Amino acid sequence: MFEGSIEVTGRTVGYSDDTAGGVPVLWCHGGPGSRREPALAAARAETSGLRLIGIDRPGYGMSTPQPGRTIADWVPDALAVAEHLGIDEFATVGVSTGGAYALALAALEPERVLGVVACCAMTDMRNDECRATMSPTHTHALWDAPDRDAAIAAAVAAHGVHGERLVETGPALPPADRALFDDPKWLAAMGAEMDVMFVWGQEGYADDRIADGPGWTTFDVSAITCPVVVLHGTADIMVSVAHAQLTAQLVPGAQLRVCDGLGHFSIIDEVVPALRDVLSR
Repeated sequence: MFEGSIEVTGRTVGYSDDTAGGVPVLWCHGGPGSRREPALAAARAETSGLRLIGIDRPGYGMSTPQPGRTIADWVPDALAVAEHLGIDEFATVGVSTGGAYALALAALEPERVLGVVACCAMTDMRNDECRATMSPTHTHALWDAPDRDAAIAAAVAAHGVHGERLVETGPALPPADRALFDDPKWLAAMGAEMDVMFVWGQEGYADDRIADGPGWTTFDVSAITCPVVVLHGTADIMVSVAHAQLTAQLVPGAQLRVCDGLGHFSIIDEVVPALRDVLSR
């Protein structure tokens, strides 16, 4: 895997590239997350004709924070990485928080996006029912913060400056997710991501919440023309399956795929099969 960075309007944007041949896939990581998140799906991707490219959102990994950013503001970063790598058309994956960024990319650049997989993804937070399902500590406390400094402080209270409280404050995981933490290879990939996730402390996470709190106001999913799979697990305790059900209703032609017993982490194993499906249409 190659890791590098580029300059975009005075900021640094970090990325990873597995450099494999095949269809390029721009991977929009979760919140918190990093460019290294695609490594969690590497085992299935190796023989699938896919080239996984992770991009650090501002405030994560090698990417400079961008206070006040919106979801749509990230699209130029993704396009700059694609152009730097000589990529014209690509698929995109959005995991959890990253789902909105993948959908924004498809909505704003429909001629370049071949397909989208929105995996365990948060939906449009203008929907009160889905909004109410999110964690009071990890999301509502930041949405309700009066300013960015207060949002960062709330994120530190929930996660610790460098994520040291994530396990302590997170909910008990379902069996399918717990099994992953017993897999040394998967755990090593997760550990490698944790090493870079909080280089900027909680700035990236706070800015993610500030961006998604108002809902999908900076892009219009009705403009999406490519195939979309909305992928979710019934045992996801971090983002309710109700989010996937709503997103599938909002995105034109989207296919809802709900996997029994899978949780917020274990659903990642289904991303590559879903990508193959969207690219075959």
